[in-house]
Amino acid sequence: MSKSYIPTINISSLIKNNFETQKAFKTIKEIEKACVNVGFFQITGHGINLREIKKTCEVGNKFFNLPDSKKRRLAPKKWNKKNKNLYRGYFPNDVNGKEGLDIGDLKVTKKYSSNLKNQYIEFLNLGLCFNKNSINVLNKYFDNIYRLSETLFKSVIKLNKKNPEISTAAFSRLKTLSTLRFNYYPNQTKPVEISKQDGVALGCETHVDSGIFTVLYQDRKGGLQVQNRKNKKWYDVPFNKKALVVNTGRALEFLSKGKFKATNHRVLWNKSKRLSVPFFFEPSYDFKMNQSFLNEVKSKNNGEIYEKFLNKSLKKFIEYQR
Repeated sequence: MSKSYIPTINISSLIKNNFETQKAFKTIKEIEKACVNVGFFQITGHGINLREIKKTCEVGNKFFNLPDSKKRRLAPKKWNKKNKNLYRGYFPNDVNGKEGLDIGDLKVTKKYSSNLKNQYIEFLNLGLCFNKNSINVLNKYFDNIYRLSETLFKSVIKLNKKNPEISTAAFSRLKTLSTLRFNYYPNQTKPVEISKQDGVALGCETHVDSGIFTVLYQDRKGGLQVQNRKNKKWYDVPFNKKALVVNTGRALEFLSKGKFKATNHRVLWNKSKRLSVPFFFEPSYDFKMNQSFLNEVKSKNNGEIYEKFLNKSLKKFIEYQR
């Protein structure tokens, strides 16, 4: 296993959304190279305080340490018949070996959600399991990780010689399907899957992500592996306490006409507890997935709306078979 396979990029030159400097251009080219060659990279200089990340992880760990009956207060209808939510919320570890909590935009109110009547824009009453301080921590992290993801997307737009501000056409805060997820791997007694390729025991199945970017914090336990598209070998994503891990998803692969491919990744079976916090940066539900958005190519097809694109993508994940 080679640690150097996953590049580390200092993106501090992009944080103020000034993409015109020479340093910013160099950073954007590094991101392009990482996306094309690997599909994964680590970012430092991302502007999110390490203390804030630690607090966010503490909120997640505290939740997973609650009794099962309390966690299920936030579960979708499939695991709690009293609830109306179908997409957002908690799923238990008997689904696919790990527990999870999916949180949408915390700015979505109950009134907004009920008026919109969209299957993915659901209000989740976090007050059933979290105190006000914890909700504030989650709010702040969602805001900051969303802003960071938008900066990364703007850099891709700039790479295509378009105005970075067109990102607002794809991402509208209250319409975005972006998800802050907590993955909690308990003391797994057996692997979720044995890799058919190399016989390795896995704690999370081999898969690609659906959205534009996934921005992940993984704890010291590590275990995340990335597949080299050419030789099919697997490489560890090393733990770096100052870094966040970024990978490309299917939506970016589509919009870039296959230039930035979604990349296979997996998590090794680990008998000790592990927490990871991915943020899935997903466009607005009504964004038209048209390849002319990032390219000069003209398309007769107006494009499938992202909600339908996501719906197809989620079918392969057992935890979303609800």
